[in-house]
Amino acid sequence: MLAYLVERYVLVPLIARFDVIQEYIFLLAIGWCLGLAELSVWLGLSREIGAFIAGVALASSKISLFIAESLKPLRDFFLIIFFFSLGAGLDLVKLVDVLLPAVLLAAVLLAVKPWVFRALLVRSGETKPRATEIGVRLGQNSEFTLLIAVLALHNGVIRDQVAYLLELSTILTMMVSMYLIVWRYPTPIAMRDELRRN
Repeated sequence: MLAYLVERYVLVPLIARFDVIQEYIFLLAIGWCLGLAELSVWLGLSREIGAFIAGVALASSKISLFIAESLKPLRDFFLIIFFFSLGAGLDLVKLVDVLLPAVLLAAVLLAVKPWVFRALLVRSGETKPRATEIGVRLGQNSEFTLLIAVLALHNGVIRDQVAYLLELSTILTMMVSMYLIVWRYPTPIAMRDELRRN
């Protein structure tokens, strides 16, 4: 609630007043996310939760498209850092123990999720080709799985093996899903020139 109020009555007016200064938007967005990350630590939560709340508060506002466009390079940089830190934190010895279950879980998710999304989208009125594309794009486990797994592990709700199972299956679904997307659908990093779009 506090994040919503500050975003609505402080951030939006500040951004509206100085929206022509790109560096200002950049610093304000970074300060907002880092500030909420530190506030969440002070409240006994993780930094990731605070940054997530800050991002959701910004994403729900009218200025989100402007911020997303102006901060695209920064977003890509932090995505790389996020996945690098995720990979660097994995214990390869423990991954071997959950490799087979993770591969099976990833295969089930990649086989079931796209078709479930496709069926729901077709039922809600979407065309079949578009519903199939959206289903494939949503067929992977998301980074929210990783956040929930890390939070559950730190709070003692799940064991190490379960956290590694979730992390490895998420990574596998992301790899396979990204491979399918860059070969079959429009994306900025598509493998074929006719599919390469921003």
